[in-house]
Amino acid sequence: MKSGVDGTIVAAFGRQYEVELADGARLLCFTRAKKSSYACGDRVQVSATAPDQGVIERLLDRSSLLYREDAFKLKLIAANVTQVAIVVATEPSFSPELITRCLCAAEDQEVKTLIILNKADLTGGLDAARALLTPFAALGYEVIETCAKDTVEILRSRLAGETSLLVGQSGMGKSTLTNALIPEADATTATISTALDSGRHTTTFSRLYRLPGGGTLIDSPGLQMFGLAQLTQTSLAWSFREFRPFLGQCRFRDCRHEAEPGCALQSALSEKTISPLRFAQYQLLRDELARAHQARVGH
Repeated sequence: MKSGVDGTIVAAFGRQYEVELADGARLLCFTRAKKSSYACGDRVQVSATAPDQGVIERLLDRSSLLYREDAFKLKLIAANVTQVAIVVATEPSFSPELITRCLCAAEDQEVKTLIILNKADLTGGLDAARALLTPFAALGYEVIETCAKDTVEILRSRLAGETSLLVGQSGMGKSTLTNALIPEADATTATISTALDSGRHTTTFSRLYRLPGGGTLIDSPGLQMFGLAQLTQTSLAWSFREFRPFLGQCRFRDCRHEAEPGCALQSALSEKTISPLRFAQYQLLRDELARAHQARVGH
């Protein structure tokens, strides 16, 4: 194989990467540098060092990069995705705040979003789950209900032609959905720990799968937190899509949207154009970003 052959990272674990070449061959590749900054879905140029091994020579241009970051650590999730599919379930319970964080990261990268309510056949928690998702649907985010046993086709139609990242808390059924969509994937699944009301981590690294009929799916490890320290205060406000008509309309350019006179967001809040719950989530994230920035400056 000639050096500088293009490929796609289909699995990322540590400083090792599985790279798929155009002819379908796969190489286990390493990086030349000690620090690695590649993600599942990245397009790269590689050189073979053995029949089934290689080294990554160069990163090709990205169209998007999804990652999470706090004050001290950055974790790449996936690159070149066109859609983020956030998976929640009727059980175990899920966090609307985590959904908001995932949506902010997707909005910042200007990629499409989809919210999947999985395990819809477990009707005991269905109404409560629907109620938690109603505010997101009201903002125009598409919410679909699935059950890996018999209603996965509705999801397949939404994934066709896209490079979709499955993201969500542990135990929501991402790997089970992946297996239903791609039976040969053999993604590891596990039972729910009802005592802890949380799922066991079953996917330990992101992996890319080719969907039958077209499209690409990236299954990612379960999340409990999703830091957004990569955002600025300006990009955070923009990532709340309902805020956008009011941004730049405040009396003061450096408005923090608290008690300043002439704040357009506060006016929209009082007129109930903006949800108090969403505004509270924005304030929480805004303050978190400020603390992360201060921590970085301190170090």
